[in-house]
Amino acid sequence: MKKKLIVGLGNIGDKYINTRHNIGFKILDELAEEHNATFETEKLGDVASFRFKGRTFILLKPSTFMNLSGKALKYWMDKEKVSIENILVVTDDINIDFGTIRLKAKGSDGGHNGLKDIQEKLGTNKYPRFRFGVGANYSKGRQVDYVLGDWNKEETSLLIERLPLSAKVITSFGTDGLSNTMNNYNGK
Repeated sequence: MKKKLIVGLGNIGDKYINTRHNIGFKILDELAEEHNATFETEKLGDVASFRFKGRTFILLKPSTFMNLSGKALKYWMDKEKVSIENILVVTDDINIDFGTIRLKAKGSDGGHNGLKDIQEKLGTNKYPRFRFGVGANYSKGRQVDYVLGDWNKEETSLLIERLPLSAKVITSFGTDGLSNTMNNYNGK
């Protein structure tokens, strides 16, 4: 299929823009900028699209807040008639070191409420996801504060190289497929 739906998870509103939980939005912003695509507010999210190597990439930043991401994903998946293997959910992961990339074809929600809602709305955990490591540099009981906290100075500096790499991973998913992309980028 030539159409790909890329869903970046995050929360809407200025207070969340630079938080770790919003890495999905940040990566989609990078990808849109690289391909001169502009986000427009549509039903259940901000949407942009571009064509690359014969494929159409539809970028979705849900406006439903993180914990209800599945509603927006399902709506756009149905509207654009994109099959489940042609979606890619981009999210943060505290179980992976900062900046490390991990793609998977399926898996558990790992306690992530956005993934939990998507799994519930799709009725399966078998959908491609791109997990961007944010690390777990927080003390016991402070997980929510950590993921909803802003990037520190060092992380902000390192994101300068990690965001373009992440954008490249997504275009690879769209053109080379999940398996090849996993082989080429997992753990980087």
